[in-house]
Amino acid sequence: MRIIPAIDLMDGKCVRLVKGDFDAKTIYGDDPVMIAQQFEQLGFESLHLVDLDGAKSGKIQNGQVLKNISQKTKLKIDFSGGLSDTSLVETAFENGAQQVTIGSVAIKDPELLFRWLEEFGIEKVILAVDVLEEKIMVRGWLEETQVNLFEFLNKMNVVHLKYVMCTDISKDGMLKGPSMDLYKKILERHNFQLIASGGISSVRDVFELNKIGCSAAIIGKALYEGHIQIDKLQKLC
Repeated sequence: MRIIPAIDLMDGKCVRLVKGDFDAKTIYGDDPVMIAQQFEQLGFESLHLVDLDGAKSGKIQNGQVLKNISQKTKLKIDFSGGLSDTSLVETAFENGAQQVTIGSVAIKDPELLFRWLEEFGIEKVILAVDVLEEKIMVRGWLEETQVNLFEFLNKMNVVHLKYVMCTDISKDGMLKGPSMDLYKKILERHNFQLIASGGISSVRDVFELNKIGCSAAIIGKALYEGHIQIDKLQKLC
């Protein structure tokens, strides 16, 4: 199981939100490159890098930060936020992303996601589904849709999709544990490699996610606030 630390970017700073609320942010540092280097020194090999400004605007806003981290670390970066057309996806790869995580566009224009999977390959493209009460949210969780998570994932079965990242927004930033029941339902119905995100608060949570079959876990606030013991995580990953 892969353990992936997260850096969420707003105005060039490393922040964390509570339940996706842009007005409820905590700033953990104004040097994302240094934080990424610290993660690398701790033994992590991957990084989930989120351009929150880009997610809000629909265009990449923190591309230079992505480029700097890719040049100054060896972390395998998956990048999300503001990837609204093919040229922007290409820009993310040119700036050092090894993978892109696609959320809003995939919901609004699934055919475009299918083309990206074909053009860039299934190893390069992660589908992100961010949900609140099993309804998908888009644009950095600012816009509610009436798209049901499981109906949408059923439609995804028509393509060769490898990675799905699922965040239960009600859990995000709350440090009260991930949405185990939701992940179990997804894994019972689909063969995607499921990346869990949101609410992870302890090493025990990570072990439970591994036990039910998640392929990776995204961890943010629990790392920044010292709730997770790195040495115990290393035994798992």
